[in-house]
Amino acid sequence: MAGKILTGRPENIPEHEWRFRHLCVIRDEAIGACAASDFRQCDQVPGRVIQYLVLERRPLVRTDGTAADDAQGRPTVVAPGLLPGQPAAPWGRADQGCFDITPLNPPPSPAEVFSYFERLPLPQLTTQHQPPGNGLTGLPVIFYTDSPTTQTFTVDIRGFSVVIEATAEQFTWHTGDATGQIVTTDPGRPYPDQTIEHAYRSGTYTAYLTVTWGATFSVDGSAEADVPGTTTTDGPPVTFDVLQARPVLTNPYD
Repeated sequence: MAGKILTGRPENIPEHEWRFRHLCVIRDEAIGACAASDFRQCDQVPGRVIQYLVLERRPLVRTDGTAADDAQGRPTVVAPGLLPGQPAAPWGRADQGCFDITPLNPPPSPAEVFSYFERLPLPQLTTQHQPPGNGLTGLPVIFYTDSPTTQTFTVDIRGFSVVIEATAEQFTWHTGDATGQIVTTDPGRPYPDQTIEHAYRSGTYTAYLTVTWGATFSVDGSAEADVPGTTTTDGPPVTFDVLQARPVLTNPYD
């Protein structure tokens, strides 16, 4: 992790450039592996980000061609040809310990969480219909879905553990005929407690379900907040026939 602090115009150059680094990164560069001791714990404060890090610095060339002492307090010899603002010496360790880095790595914003929410593998809800085979004119087709309408995801956003609770908020039933769509806020139920019905003329139809998902999120166990936006998924299509029922006279004595 690097937190680079370098601001100002050439006539207002800071004395040093600073950065934070993890012990594991430093050891990995040196020997190609980390150690368990690299992962040191710090006392946490609600709403803050506190990590055990190494603070490094290196001097920058001043406007007069000189530079401040290096991280070990040794005089810096500026190599010929370096311009003001350029590094005059390698990085050196200035301090290490538990640092509050909240300003350098703020918690994910609602908009940032929404960008992750849009890419989650949300369920594609299947369309169930009754009767399960062919339908009959004059007998409405019942629609419902028995797929899960909630799902929980845990994602890592810049080192923060973000829990996203997705909920199906709206169901758009594409009926496959000229009447278009049925929009509901419930997933429907099968017979005899059905809530979604549609009457068809005879023919072959393909229906499917579009679900609008909303969500809440929490960051590292914080209070839940609303994700500012929704996303949709389309379920697999289902094709069925609706037949015309015709009365047939029969001879009861045959």
